[in-house]
Amino acid sequence: MDFEPYRGELVAYCYRMVGSFHEAEDLVQETMLRAWKARERYDPNRASVRTWLYRIATNVCLTALEGRARRPLPSGLAAPSDDPGAPLTPALDVPWLQPFPDARFDVGVRADMRLALVAAMQVLPPRQRAVLVLREVLEFSAAEVAGQLGTTVPAVNSALQRARAAVADAGDAGEVAEPGDPEVRALIGRYMRAFEAADVPALVRLLADDAVLEMPPVPLWYLGRRDYGLFMDRVFAMRGTGWAVTRLTANGQPALAAYAPEPGGGHRLHTLQVLTVAGGRVARNAVFADPAVLGAFGLPERIFPEDSAGTR
Repeated sequence: MDFEPYRGELVAYCYRMVGSFHEAEDLVQETMLRAWKARERYDPNRASVRTWLYRIATNVCLTALEGRARRPLPSGLAAPSDDPGAPLTPALDVPWLQPFPDARFDVGVRADMRLALVAAMQVLPPRQRAVLVLREVLEFSAAEVAGQLGTTVPAVNSALQRARAAVADAGDAGEVAEPGDPEVRALIGRYMRAFEAADVPALVRLLADDAVLEMPPVPLWYLGRRDYGLFMDRVFAMRGTGWAVTRLTANGQPALAAYAPEPGGGHRLHTLQVLTVAGGRVARNAVFADPAVLGAFGLPERIFPEDSAGTR
């Protein structure tokens, strides 16, 4: 039995469940190990290999989530800050939501992977989370999900209704533009050029009126173009100008790797920025500085000006 073709989609599933790419990889490895040990008991008359693997993965995820706090983004914990000069003290005791490196697995560009929706899923009880993903995203039947969770079809349908209501505030997936859209690429190109030029007024012009800027593991977040711009003024005052930026994707959204200038020349990796584009504007920017997150994307630690050529 060859389980490897299912690895990518299982990692994406476990990521939606636990909100951590690194942990999702570990949970899929555990799933594969359990499946291999139980392979002689697999009955193809009862379920396909894919359905069987998802049942094992679901149980592995539910066990991992027992008694655990959810993985949030800063905007899910408190009100926005009105002080762009507030101390940038990381909250290292919070298990923050992590982004998903699209290039690592070919799971397609999907709206259901976007950060805001995955963050909303983390609020659900684990079994509701599993029902929502298995039914709405992976399109298993209610009967298949009932078998995977060891419950009944009515219970699955009830859990799905509650889960849908709970994540409704995450917004309509159709409102979020895909990173490959020509207009999105052009917008992100303008954002990159403004960022590299430290042109804060140009950055602000690209933002939605209610744009969100958040920076896990720092628990602060800012709402609105004014505070976004004031904070960017602070960033360039602290770290200087002449940044370099390269383009990638995360969670099916446009993303940027930002490199801060070094005194001796070249640029050092500083943050990963995951952008949400809606209505022709940047509506949200989740900025990640955790070395573990940056490592998952396989980004070079240092680049020189020629390295970022052609990424516009």
